[in-house]
Amino acid sequence: MGKILITGANGMVGYAFRQLNIPEVIFLTHNDVDLSDFNATKTAFNLLKPAKVIHLAAVVGGVGGNMIHTGEFFRKNIAINTNVLESARLCGTKKLISYMSTCVFPEVCPYPLNEKDIHNGPPHPSNFGYAYAKRMLEVQSSAYRQEWNCDYIVAIPTNIYGPNDIWNLEEGHVMPSLIHKCYLAKQNDSDLVVWGSGKPLREFIFSSDIAKLSLWAIENYKENSPIIFSSGIEISIKDLVELVVEKMKFTGKVVFDNSKPDGQYRKPSDTSKLRKYLPDFEFTPIEEGIEITIDWFLSNYPNVRL
Repeated sequence: MGKILITGANGMVGYAFRQLNIPEVIFLTHNDVDLSDFNATKTAFNLLKPAKVIHLAAVVGGVGGNMIHTGEFFRKNIAINTNVLESARLCGTKKLISYMSTCVFPEVCPYPLNEKDIHNGPPHPSNFGYAYAKRMLEVQSSAYRQEWNCDYIVAIPTNIYGPNDIWNLEEGHVMPSLIHKCYLAKQNDSDLVVWGSGKPLREFIFSSDIAKLSLWAIENYKENSPIIFSSGIEISIKDLVELVVEKMKFTGKVVFDNSKPDGQYRKPSDTSKLRKYLPDFEFTPIEEGIEITIDWFLSNYPNVRL
């Protein structure tokens, strides 16, 4: 397989990779190198000389974080992505996979979301800074393939969740924020207040599934266009809340705060390309994934990432 470098290795998907015990893997964290610094990034890549790179590093957040830090999310992610891809090219990396998000798709887009529609309109205003920065991953990868024949590919996962997520109550993604809020509501014997109406639909994918699909893609996926990683199964935020409440044995009142934004109503994805390659891939059922995630949170709280 050759030496694989994983950026963002202290994150949620990096944690999932660590559980797989893959030989010849280098885990690169923010403590090792600031990827927003080009010279530091280039120096690290020249020293490590990875044959392959799985690029996970990013500055991320949920609806709240994206709306508050629009400029910061754009600036930092543009810098990180530009530096990683260029440093990989300069040190002779043979294959690189990086990650976008379904938020890159246009706000007005035909469903299900298909890889070919990424640039056919502006993204939803609630996360446009982050979304445009992530779109540039596909642009940079395409440009590098065209000029330098770099074998750089891009994947588009739906909402990733799992152990070692970011559990910020105001700016985190829906799943970890919800689990954290439910825990505190149970501890304080208070209401569980959920942002929005509960009506929006989302597709979730467990972090260990992303790790497994990444290893498959770094060896086997050769198309120029991105590939969507998703089971294609939607669940409403309301049903997700009920699932978390059940798993955490919360018996208090659930309140949906309609003064808070819902974000995009739904983003169903076209999984036909992935199924063409991996028709028998078994995604972790959300009931099982949530249970594992909650168990990890309860075992590690309060020493979790915020």
